[in-house]
Amino acid sequence: MSTINKEEIQKFSKLAEEWWDVKGKFKPLHMFNPIRIEYIKEKIGQHFNKKKSKNFSLRDLDILDIGCGGGLISEPLARLGGSVTGIDASEKNIKVAKIHAKSNNLNICYLNKSPEQMDSKEKFDIILNLEIIEHVENVDLYIESCSKLLKKNGIMFTATINRSLTSYIKAIIGAEYILRWLPIGTHDWNKFLKPEELEKCLAEKSFKTIDVTGLEFIPFFNKWKRTSNLSVNYIICSTKI
Repeated sequence: MSTINKEEIQKFSKLAEEWWDVKGKFKPLHMFNPIRIEYIKEKIGQHFNKKKSKNFSLRDLDILDIGCGGGLISEPLARLGGSVTGIDASEKNIKVAKIHAKSNNLNICYLNKSPEQMDSKEKFDIILNLEIIEHVENVDLYIESCSKLLKKNGIMFTATINRSLTSYIKAIIGAEYILRWLPIGTHDWNKFLKPEELEKCLAEKSFKTIDVTGLEFIPFFNKWKRTSNLSVNYIICSTKI
């Protein structure tokens, strides 16, 4: 069995050259990045008892970024001192990520793999599943593969989109057809997971939910904020028990 959906991989491979164009097809992710990184740093700090400071460091922590794309999250975490491995099923994405990391003198291990293809003997303190689970072929296998790769008491971040009427209006009609933030067909609403469905899947694979937070775009300020509203974008922080 595989978690790779070939149609989804081809879709993102065609856009690979645009990963680092802040005004290009991935502009929404560039806008999304600050709030995601802020949340990830906060939860890592709490979980691993790292003090808040200007010198916040991820040193001594092994991080796996699944579906890393061009490295939009891998690079900031590497700059914070984390030992980062980024994997992606798209060979083109990995090539772009490697070139960009090298040009910025960042030591990141990029691999053209899906999680079930990784050696389960290699364990990570932190796993990132950011806007990827709605694109995989087999969610159960995907989460099971993540569980095998995460150290006991390690933490995982799973960010995705709720399957709701609001998400259909905002994430599909709004983002793809009206605002043209994303190419039409980027998302399949039927593949979105409700928070309770995802929490159930995680619990069945030995994960305990630590926190669930909504992420909402505020047009007036042209930026994202955290919210208790889970109707569209949300992120679950969980630990392996």
